Amino acid sequence: MEKINEHIFRGTKRYMVNKSLDAGMLRSKAIAQNIANVDVEGYQRKEVKFEEELRKAMKIKTEGAVTHDKHIEISKEAKIKRVKPELVQPYDPSNPSGQNNVDIDIENAKMAENQILYNYGIKFAGFTKLKAAIQGKM
Repeated sequence: MEKINEHIFRGTKRYMVNKSLDAGMLRSKAIAQNIANVDVEGYQRKEVKFEEELRKAMKIKTEGAVTHDKHIEISKEAKIKRVKPELVQPYDPSNPSGQNNVDIDIENAKMAENQILYNYGIKFAGFTKLKAAIQGKM
């Protein structure tokens, strides 16, 4: 039973879901901050950079195992563990004057999209029905 739990609930997919939830939470905060500052002169919108770094980490073909505490882990899982969502202020060439570049309609749409993705991630991360089936409780 422990081998099954280890394989299903602590694998690469689980790390990706957890990291995605972290990114969703940070993205929600960034969007809320953008909306709150929609009328502040000179405010520059912020966004979260995450998905591109996660894609790069997922493309790694190298596999390896740590056999000593001082070894550097080189597996795909280790790369995914190191990916963290980052709050950035994107360069906007259409706004060289530094004016407020927050569009409330776009931010509201991004908030709705982020909420849908976050809710899906929460359901996926729960695994409650799958755990119950494995344990024979269904």
